[in-house]
Amino acid sequence: MTVDVSLEDQARMAADFMTGLLDAFGLDGSVETVLVDEENAEVSVDGTELGLLVGPKGRTLAAIGDMARSVIVRQCDGVPAGRVHVDVAGYRHRRREALTRFTVQVAEQVRESGVRKALEPMSPADRKVVHDAVNDLPGVASRSEGDEPYRRVVIVPAED
Repeated sequence: MTVDVSLEDQARMAADFMTGLLDAFGLDGSVETVLVDEENAEVSVDGTELGLLVGPKGRTLAAIGDMARSVIVRQCDGVPAGRVHVDVAGYRHRRREALTRFTVQVAEQVRESGVRKALEPMSPADRKVVHDAVNDLPGVASRSEGDEPYRRVVIVPAED
């Protein structure tokens, strides 16, 4: 059931959760919220020595994001519209930029060779970044193949 809770309130709930998490781990950091657009907000945690909250390949950060969404759903007594993203020490931003650069390189190889290329399995969020990057490039297309947790993006020459 969708409930009517403002994105600002959802971001505040996630920020409160992140502040509590920092306190529970004894970490120093600041928590800020930003409304990205009408459907998305970001809760950003900045500070020193926050690697524990990111974890290997961002897996801990992904789990924290899932927990923050659970907190919001529980406090709202239903699923609110919009989406709150959690970032720690700019990890998501850096990951998005690196994936975009990598995708452009692979897409150029596919366009020049005419041979499709399957990327390593990745999270749904990372696959979205890759698909978005490919959509902006001429001569190539992308699709996801396989089942979780081994789902991957395949970059293919565009069909004319």
